[in-house]
Amino acid sequence: MSSVIRHVTIDCLDAYTLGSFWAEVLGQPLHAEDFPGDPQALIEGAGLLFVAVPEPKAGKNRLHFDLQPQDRTRDEEVARLLGLGAKLVDDRRNADGTGWAVLADIEGNEFCVERSKAEREV
Repeated sequence: MSSVIRHVTIDCLDAYTLGSFWAEVLGQPLHAEDFPGDPQALIEGAGLLFVAVPEPKAGKNRLHFDLQPQDRTRDEEVARLLGLGAKLVDDRRNADGTGWAVLADIEGNEFCVERSKAEREV
């Protein structure tokens, strides 16, 4: 028998706050039993578990998320995420509409925003 990935665990300074950020990004709720100050927070539908650790992030991610907007364009999604507190790290968007944007979440974890499926079909 093989194994399955139950969660992707993300070390962070504040599990509830970072989990809440990603819950808003993904449009999925935190687990009903997660509260501010808890040592962990779970977005069950996304399989993301945030666990508080004492050390801050210390370098480039070895793993990152590539987000594909479902109901808006890439640029609209980038603007929404910046409004939630993300930071633009590297703008790889091209004049012809291709490319992506590299952002960082509120604790500095990098992730990419790609074009939506509709944008890819044009």
